[in-house]
Amino acid sequence: MLSQKYTKLFKFNYWFISSLLISSIVCIPLIVICSSFFGELSDYYKLLKDTYLYLYIFNTLALLFGVLILTFVFGVGSAYLVSFYRFPGSTFFTWALILSFAVPGYIYAYSLTAFFEYFGNLYSILKFLFGEGNYNDYIPRVDSLLGSIFSISFSLFVYVYIITRACFIYQSQSQIDAGKNMGFSNYKIFKTILLPSARPGIIAGLSLVAMECVSDFGTVAFFNVQSLTTAIYDSWIIFDDINTAYQLSFFLIIFIFIFIALEKKLRSRSRFNIPSRGYRTVEKIQLSGNVKWFMFALLFTLFFFSFIFPLSQMFFWIIKFPSNLNFVNLLQLILNTFQLVGFTTLILILLSFITNYGMRISESKFLNLITSFSVSGYAIPGIILAVTLLGFISYISNYLNNDSIKMLFIGTVFGLIIAYCVRFYSLAINGIKTGYDKLNKSLDDVSCLMGNSRLGTFMYVHFPFLKQNLILIAMLVSIDILKELPLTLILRPYNFETFATQAYVFASQDMLEFTAGPSLFLILFASLIILISRKKILKGF
Repeated sequence: MLSQKYTKLFKFNYWFISSLLISSIVCIPLIVICSSFFGELSDYYKLLKDTYLYLYIFNTLALLFGVLILTFVFGVGSAYLVSFYRFPGSTFFTWALILSFAVPGYIYAYSLTAFFEYFGNLYSILKFLFGEGNYNDYIPRVDSLLGSIFSISFSLFVYVYIITRACFIYQSQSQIDAGKNMGFSNYKIFKTILLPSARPGIIAGLSLVAMECVSDFGTVAFFNVQSLTTAIYDSWIIFDDINTAYQLSFFLIIFIFIFIALEKKLRSRSRFNIPSRGYRTVEKIQLSGNVKWFMFALLFTLFFFSFIFPLSQMFFWIIKFPSNLNFVNLLQLILNTFQLVGFTTLILILLSFITNYGMRISESKFLNLITSFSVSGYAIPGIILAVTLLGFISYISNYLNNDSIKMLFIGTVFGLIIAYCVRFYSLAINGIKTGYDKLNKSLDDVSCLMGNSRLGTFMYVHFPFLKQNLILIAMLVSIDILKELPLTLILRPYNFETFATQAYVFASQDMLEFTAGPSLFLILFASLIILISRKKILKGF
């Protein structure tokens, strides 16, 4: 007779089975990549190993750590200032800084290049202010690795800002007062009390940044940075060596596993529950004198360079070259883009609820392991994810001798949506999981005693509490789909363009001014999504 422990282990219910099935499907690209790493090495891989492989790895690590450092400084610093101090513009910056998330790294790269290039916008400004002169010799060249670090950092620091600020919101004033009574300065309170309490959130934000950074293609390709993503692209497109592309992707997966393991270790000792009666909200410090204007200048500088700068560049091109809009079918781009955003967001929200609730009620370590493995798919470059899915669908189609399977998934909107679901599964899962970590499990027992079924507990207890997280997920997923480039380029139907792909096509043809139309509308629509959901987001999640 099985013990109670093993009876519970084998007590499979439909929530467990559904969660396991969803996570297992998402794991398919990861399994293909990891298994390919131990396969036979091609001649191209051996050549690459003897020549440029270590350069690719070094550039990827340099890009990653450069972006992590900047996003930590930008994200944590701005979250601390708006959460604990009151100064001119502090309320405005609380939500305005989120707008920089609307600007993809590759669009920021277009703006940066246009501003600092020879006879670019900075040259024109200097010429207008000071007259004729040889200013090109003094204008710095922000390109290659440095340009990529700046472009990606300004685009992604919002991940750290949002999650860190949410942690600061739940900080009790009593702990801060205790530090003051011990004679701590504001800096020591930040270092010894606030920063350690927000550490799990900071690591979670940096993990998302890391996964986005190593999988970026548009920015590094534009700046011609020899990173692992460009090496993967060259292996597949130029050298037609898909196995080498898989093996190079394995290095990216290793990087992300390190961050996931670090995040789980730091979060394992943390507990998040609904604040008790003794909880006191943070009392913001009113700044005065030159200090308040210095704080304003710091956050305005960050807001300007992360959002106003690229937006103004697109407006400048539109005003200077209005005829370029004739080359863009804006109505069709809007319909195509929002078709993908709407369906994918709804599917991902549904899948994330099912998986998280399945993990909660089953308490299965195996399911938690599979789910943790599946979320690292966010680190897979869109190029490799596309090729992996194409290869898997082709294998299934050939095995079943049914070409209709290929026609359903390859080169269709449906296939593209499925790829998006795999790509952004991590965002949805982690977003709901963050809410569940704060929801005490004793509430489930109370709901059960009141006669609610598992579905009833989910509908009447969990869902109302998790609505904040739902809004956050919808915002993040929608904006990421708006900005997604390589996956859309490869899997889209024929003659099917989105804002991102249309802008990239123009940029790849060295027609930067033509990118203004689709880039501007991408930024404006992403900004609109942020503005609509900002009130819910700023309440914390």
